[in-house]
This record gives sequence, structure tokens and C-alpha cells, in this order.
Amino acid sequence: MNDQDTSIPLFQSAAKGGIPLQSVSTLRAPGKRDAAAIHDLVSQCPPLDLNSLYTYLLLSEHFRDTCIVAQDSDGIEGFVSAYVPPGRADVLFVWQVAVHERARGKGLARYMLNGLLRRPGMNQIRYIETTVGPDNRASRSLFASVARQLDARSCETPLFERHLFGMHGHDDEPLIRIGPFRPA
Repeated sequence: MNDQDTSIPLFQSAAKGGIPLQSVSTLRAPGKRDAAAIHDLVSQCPPLDLNSLYTYLLLSEHFRDTCIVAQDSDGIEGFVSAYVPPGRADVLFVWQVAVHERARGKGLARYMLNGLLRRPGMNQIRYIETTVGPDNRASRSLFASVARQLDARSCETPLFERHLFGMHGHDDEPLIRIGPFRPA
């Protein structure tokens, strides 16, 4: 599969009730040539944890079917990393959602998640799981919006408590589970 196989013009999604984007953006699977730009984007999106460039290379190479980038004429403006946990084919675990400052407030994060759920091979997904720190209001708002859009329950349970992160001063990362929902 090449990078263009999963391209979805973002304005098509915007026409379904979202805020129209001023520039035409395309959703597509990431490629390894995108890893440096993804790394740079995530570095500009606190409070996200910045992973090594190698991590974004692996995500773009090995998990491209469950990750997505949004690109406009200025470059990559959004990225979602996600995967299907082993033995849990009905779950999409969303690891990171990053949106460039120039694209915030336009519904891009939700459109990227919708784009992932519409991909071939994702029709078995009935649950979205993610971890979100207690003070990350933007991500909490995003996933509450996704739950409403999918007409699905959202529940929160402890997963990674602060002490598991050692001396790094990291907040708790509770699990948010959305579902069940019908396939996109």
C-alpha cells in the first residue's frame, strides 16, 4: 500500500456537520518519510509525551494501517497514533492525537479518528480506548465528543498510576473506554 491509498479529502467530512477547514486537507496513512515531521509536530503539542524519532518511524512503518496523518499545503498538521491490542480485535487503542496550532479548533482530531474508523479492516472495531491525564482538557473534550457522535458509553477506570512512571513526575493516566458502537 502506498501513502495515497487511504487518502480521504477532509472537506468531505467537514460537509457532514463540522466546521469547514480553510484549506483542503487530506487524511492518509503515514509513511516512514513522515516520521521526522510527526516527531516535530508532537514536540509542539504539550502535554503530549514526546517519543523518540525511532518510535515514530516504527509507527509509520509497522502500524500505518492504524495511524493517520492530516496534511495540507503547508505539511502535516495532524497525527493520530493507534493500534489494535493483541487478542482484542474489537478495540482501537488511541495512543496520541496531535494537531498543529494552525489547525486547532476546526474538528481535525475528530475527523482523523473518523477517518481511521472508516478504513477497510476497521469494521470489527466496537470500542475505542485511550489514556488521558486528568488535566488534559482538550483530549477529554475530544473523546467525550467522539462518544456522543458514536452514541456510545464512555467510562473511566484506573490504568497507569503516577507511581508507575518512577521519578519522572508524570500524572496518572486513567483508561477511557468508549463503546460499544456500530462500525463506521
